[in-house]
Amino acid sequence: MRIAITGTHGTGKTTLVDDWVAARPHYESVPEPYWLLAQQGVPFADGPTLADLEEQLGQSCSLIMASAGQDDVIFDRCPLDFIAYLDVVSAQEGFEWTPSGKLLGRIEKALSTLDVLVFLPVSRPDEIAVAIEFPKLRARVDARLKTMLRDDDLGLLEDGPRLLEVTGTREQRLLSLGAATGEA
Repeated sequence: MRIAITGTHGTGKTTLVDDWVAARPHYESVPEPYWLLAQQGVPFADGPTLADLEEQLGQSCSLIMASAGQDDVIFDRCPLDFIAYLDVVSAQEGFEWTPSGKLLGRIEKALSTLDVLVFLPVSRPDEIAVAIEFPKLRARVDARLKTMLRDDDLGLLEDGPRLLEVTGTREQRLLSLGAATGEA
C-alpha cells in the first residue's frame, strides 16, 4: 500500500505517519520535502515563498516517483499540499500562480502511483495545544485543500488515489486509516 498524508501545517500529518510506522514497522516513512531539502543544505526564507514552495513541490513529485514500484511506504505530504500553498501565497501577493501543463502532468503521474491519499483537515476545536505559525495562512490553505480534494477542481484525482478524510484523536485517525487500508 502506498499512502500519502496531506493537510495544512499543524494538523498532525507527521504524528500520523509516525504512529502508522510504529504500529507497522514494515512500512517506510518518507519525511516531508522541507526537512529533506533542509538536511541537504537548501536554504529557506523565514516565511513561505513561491520559490521555496515550488522547490518542495518538485521534491515531493521526485520522492513519490523515485519509489513508484515500492509497496508499504507512507509519505508525509504530497504535491497537492504545495499547490494549495502556492495558490494561497500567490493570491496574497496579488497574482495567480499557474502550473505549467508539464508540471501538472508530473503531479498527476506521481499521484497515480499512490493507493490512498489521507486528508487531515483542521479540526474544531483544534487539537494542537501550541501556537501555530501563520494561522491565517493555515486556515486559507486548509480551505483550498478542501476544495481541491473534495471537488477535484484541478482534475488531478480522477485516476489517482482513493481519498480518505480523517479526523478525531490520534488513536481514531490511526484506526480509520487502518480500517480503510485493510491493515486494522
